[in-house]
Amino acid sequence: MVEVVVELEKCTGCAHCRDVCPVNVFELKPRDQFPDVVDDPAVGAKFQFRGEKSLVIHGPDCIVCEACLFECEGECITIKDDEGKVHNSTYK
Repeated sequence: MVEVVVELEKCTGCAHCRDVCPVNVFELKPRDQFPDVVDDPAVGAKFQFRGEKSLVIHGPDCIVCEACLFECEGECITIKDDEGKVHNSTYK
C-alpha cells in the first residue's frame, strides 16, 4: 500500500499539491486546527506560510505520479510506494 506523509511543520499551505494531484490525495485545512505545529524557520526564510496546511486525506489512492513532489514549496511530502521505495519532495 502506498503511504503519503506531509510534514506539517514544513507545509506552507501553498496548495500546489492539491492543485496538481490527479487523484485528490490532499485537502487543505485551516492552520488554527493545528495549534501545536511550529513552522520550520528554514522554510519560513524562503517562503511565506499561509493560513492553511495540507493534509493527506486519500493517501492509498496515490498513483505515485510525483507531481506533488515537484510542486511542494516546503519540500514536506514523502511517498513510500508499494515496493518500499521512498520518494521525497524536491521543489523545482
